[in-house]
Amino acid sequence: SGDIGTAVSSYVGAAAGANKIPVMVAYNIPGRDCGQYSSGGANSLAGYRDWIRAFAAGIGNRDAIVVMEPDALPQLDCLDAAGKEGRIQVYQYAVSQFKASAPATALYLDIGNSSWLSPQEAATRLVNAGVANARGFSLNVSNYRTDAEANAYGVAVTNALKQQSGYTKTFIVDTSRNGVGPKGTEWCDPSGRKIGVPSRINGAGAQPEMSLWIKAPGEADGCAGSAGSFIPDLAYKMIYGY
Repeated sequence: SGDIGTAVSSYVGAAAGANKIPVMVAYNIPGRDCGQYSSGGANSLAGYRDWIRAFAAGIGNRDAIVVMEPDALPQLDCLDAAGKEGRIQVYQYAVSQFKASAPATALYLDIGNSSWLSPQEAATRLVNAGVANARGFSLNVSNYRTDAEANAYGVAVTNALKQQSGYTKTFIVDTSRNGVGPKGTEWCDPSGRKIGVPSRINGAGAQPEMSLWIKAPGEADGCAGSAGSFIPDLAYKMIYGY
């Protein structure tokens, strides 16, 4: 993290110079990953507000794609009542900062994967978190659910959003590691997984709007190496499905 505003501005600037759209993940929420392999995050809600405000300001008026806090909304269940309320409040604050300071950013609030929440519950949490002022939501980050399953779930969530609040939203799916689907319920660096379709913008009006490699193949979940560390052997095996 460090000076996140400078880091983000530099990255977005480099992408603009190469005529690319940067894809970034904001992943610093207090109580991150419920204290599991990817634990950490800001030390306080106030600290997170400062961090996410600097993140959005670092983008400014330039184009960017931002995935907001993978798994943090499904993981509300590991927090007490005060923790849940605080997390929802900082989500709403974060969305407001991107709307005000980074208006060209396509912001997607992450809602986990298709094996987690019901579409109706996912929609409720997205509404509470401020999805009204975001472009949509993201699915399957760091997971292995197939395109067929993830896409159908995403459509069900969009329908639930429409029914509950009248919102018409789009979604994106992480296809970096879903080429052959999951290995049962094993999620921590399971063997035999394979890369999915490369990052692409899908046709106008398509759902999902984009298929993206958000979790880079070769980045460990926490079992083959520390969470987020790049393991060349994992990447190699992901290519061939070993």
